[in-house]
Amino acid sequence: MPKAMKPLLALAMSAALALPAAAEEIGADTVVARVGGDTITLGHMIVMRAQLPAEYQQLPDDVLYEAVLDQLIRQSAVAQSVGEDLSLGAKLALENEQRSFVAGEALGRIAEAAVTDEALQTAYEAAFAGEEPEREFNAAHILVETEEEALAIKTALDKGADFTEMAKEQSVGPSGPNGGDLGWFTAGMMVKPFEDAVMSLEPGEVSAPVQTQFGWHIVKLNDSRLKEAPTLEEVRPELVQQIQRDAMEAAMEELTDAAEVERAELDLDPAIIKDRGLLE
Repeated sequence: MPKAMKPLLALAMSAALALPAAAEEIGADTVVARVGGDTITLGHMIVMRAQLPAEYQQLPDDVLYEAVLDQLIRQSAVAQSVGEDLSLGAKLALENEQRSFVAGEALGRIAEAAVTDEALQTAYEAAFAGEEPEREFNAAHILVETEEEALAIKTALDKGADFTEMAKEQSVGPSGPNGGDLGWFTAGMMVKPFEDAVMSLEPGEVSAPVQTQFGWHIVKLNDSRLKEAPTLEEVRPELVQQIQRDAMEAAMEELTDAAEVERAELDLDPAIIKDRGLLE
């Protein structure tokens, strides 16, 4: 290697080794701007960006960086024009906001800690263990307006006409273009006369005309099966929500009961909470 290259290589290696140390110095408390006596940090920017609507978060990073920083600078400048001279209503609103935010933070921690593998398994077993498999049905129908039309269609089907083609040609229901296919459904999802007709059929059988409030139906049962319980992974999002909701409700009750609460014994008209004049 030429001697002239060695100092350059050493310099390059030294710069490369210094990069991680420099990167580690950047943190949430890194100051990105100062406005009067206010300090704006990288942490402030990260929090504001996370609170933006999803459509704004899709903007390019360089655009968002400048926009978020500009917004924080503007807010600081405007806030400084008021200083500590807040109205009583504003001070109380700020206290309420702080109380609500901190309570939300506490409940968020409780909700997050509540979701464990054991809790998920327990919730899953409580919801589905021992549950009898539910039967579901796959059927198709041809819907017409009159009994005469339905009888004529049934006669044609008995003579060998194709059910799917007749549904496409004659059904006035929204499933007609799809050959009358209704997909899979369970008890309680269809109107009672239709459901009774479906449950009376064997796979492949076609019913006599059935009347409902929608008109006259010719029903074909394609198949039926026992619907197995979903796996834990399939219902994980619902179980997580349930566990978190239950944990937060329990915590609110427990923490409130444990708190030293003293309610003032005042003879007040409840309508007084509408009197903003007291804030003047």
